[in-house]
Amino acid sequence: MSTPDTGAGRAPAATAAAPPPRIVYLHGFRSSPQSFKARLLGERMQALGVAGCWHCPALPASPREAVAGVLAQFAPGPRDTLIGSSLGGFYATWIAERTGCRAVLLNPAVRPASGLAAWVGEHPLYHGGGSFRFEAAYLDELRAMETAITLPQRYFLVAATGDELLDWREMVAHYPGARHRVIQGSDHGLSDFADYQDEVLAFAGIDPRIPS
Repeated sequence: MSTPDTGAGRAPAATAAAPPPRIVYLHGFRSSPQSFKARLLGERMQALGVAGCWHCPALPASPREAVAGVLAQFAPGPRDTLIGSSLGGFYATWIAERTGCRAVLLNPAVRPASGLAAWVGEHPLYHGGGSFRFEAAYLDELRAMETAITLPQRYFLVAATGDELLDWREMVAHYPGARHRVIQGSDHGLSDFADYQDEVLAFAGIDPRIPS
């Protein structure tokens, strides 16, 4: 008579390791994937051996098209993290509220429609030459995207008191209960971001230690 095979004495079957979480960087107004912080983070991910988890798309001028493109291309999930700078932080918040992903906000715009009303028209890009046109209709798209956060543990706010364009106090008030890193001084572009990039990556689930 045969006996049931209980698996006793055998090594457990190997399970496939979960892939590292993805990071999607969303640049700000008039910016691009060539921005200082995007390049810094991309190089850091390369050094950590996880460059394949790093994504930094070029965003169109239309806010509606920008968030739709991120949703279509990446379909962010709970293990993924969006890192949004300035206007990109506004987009990251809107997407996180609809997908459940995590979001890091770097000097984020909270209500950008009011601040960008004066920027309707053609403007040069910060990197690589060229220009883009910001339409008046985009202000209505931004107003329609204004949203409060839920589940604040999904958010990490990095705000500089020296931001010359946006008020860090409005940022802190907009993300109650979230993790906050308020930097004394600095500037809107976070020129000292190298001091904080590993803290950002750790929040996103990336071990910031260089592999041996």
